[in-house]
Amino acid sequence: MTSNRASFWKMTAAAIGIAAGLAATGAGAAEKTDFKVCWSIYVGWMPWGQMQDSGIMKKWADKYGITVDIVQINDYVESINQYTAGEFDGCSMTNMDALSIPAAGGVDTTALIIGDFSNGNDGIILKDKDALADIKGQKVNLVELSVSHYLLARALDTLSLKESDITVVNTSDADMVAAYNTADVTSVVTWNPLLSEIDGMEGANKVFDCSSIPGEIIDIMMVNTETLKDNPNFGKALVGAWYEMMGVMSKDDDAGKAAKTTMATASGTDLAGFDAQLATTQLFYDPAAAVAFTGEDKLADTMKFVAQFLFDHGILGEGATSPDFVGMEFPNGKTLGDAANVKLRFDPGYMAMAAEGKL
Repeated sequence: MTSNRASFWKMTAAAIGIAAGLAATGAGAAEKTDFKVCWSIYVGWMPWGQMQDSGIMKKWADKYGITVDIVQINDYVESINQYTAGEFDGCSMTNMDALSIPAAGGVDTTALIIGDFSNGNDGIILKDKDALADIKGQKVNLVELSVSHYLLARALDTLSLKESDITVVNTSDADMVAAYNTADVTSVVTWNPLLSEIDGMEGANKVFDCSSIPGEIIDIMMVNTETLKDNPNFGKALVGAWYEMMGVMSKDDDAGKAAKTTMATASGTDLAGFDAQLATTQLFYDPAAAVAFTGEDKLADTMKFVAQFLFDHGILGEGATSPDFVGMEFPNGKTLGDAANVKLRFDPGYMAMAAEGKL
């Protein structure tokens, strides 16, 4: 993970248009049999690598007569950029990043699998200070315009502080641990496993995390809407494989421990460390729970917060005149934003099939 989200939004409007065009021609809008999705290292996304390596994905792809290649990308933002450019049919990302990058860039995107929401995996750490209020006046290192930036904004709200009361220092997630170890870095905002690693270092005090805003930082497998529409078997295979993997992980038997141990090693920790990260992740092992979460009114409220944050930071596109620039669609026909420009859709239909045993 070496790049940052800010670099994407320094693209020209023309370049964003080119990316959207590539996505329209490359990722979907046609029936096909071969698909690619990508993911990056994060506790809630480690199952994607395990599904590929264990053969679970192949099993479900074979069932529907297709192939699905699950590819790990070492840079989170780069994985989203590649999806947006049409190089992948799906990508693991947060709700905020789905709105700010592919949707705002014109790529119609569907939330296929609501995997989890962070319930402590994203946090703020101060060096040699133990109260959030001590952040005032500090330089804060984070991946600019990421969920870390959003978390910081929500934390400042609790203190009636503004972003102008601190100084944001854009720092790649790949450099975050090393940055903390330098003398001039006194505050960082990041996510697991980096958060846990830094929190264990000398002088580190976690003063705020996303358990204070539950359900707002959501981890999702997003897919190209047109690809899904033209290839429903793609959606069925992904969802079927995911929930089989959830079934393995949810059991405290040898198979469950072995799978989690493999995922732990791949993410740079051990089973105890991985379990600790899972404890601060509200993982939806049961598809019915994910369907219910998607249908709650709070999801639209959260996305309204997110859209406002993105608009305030100028990352809904140069043409955005309000937070409602990009339309979003929710279950039961509810929309938020411009109904004539819907580019982000929360559709629980395939998860409902899993819940009802119809895959």
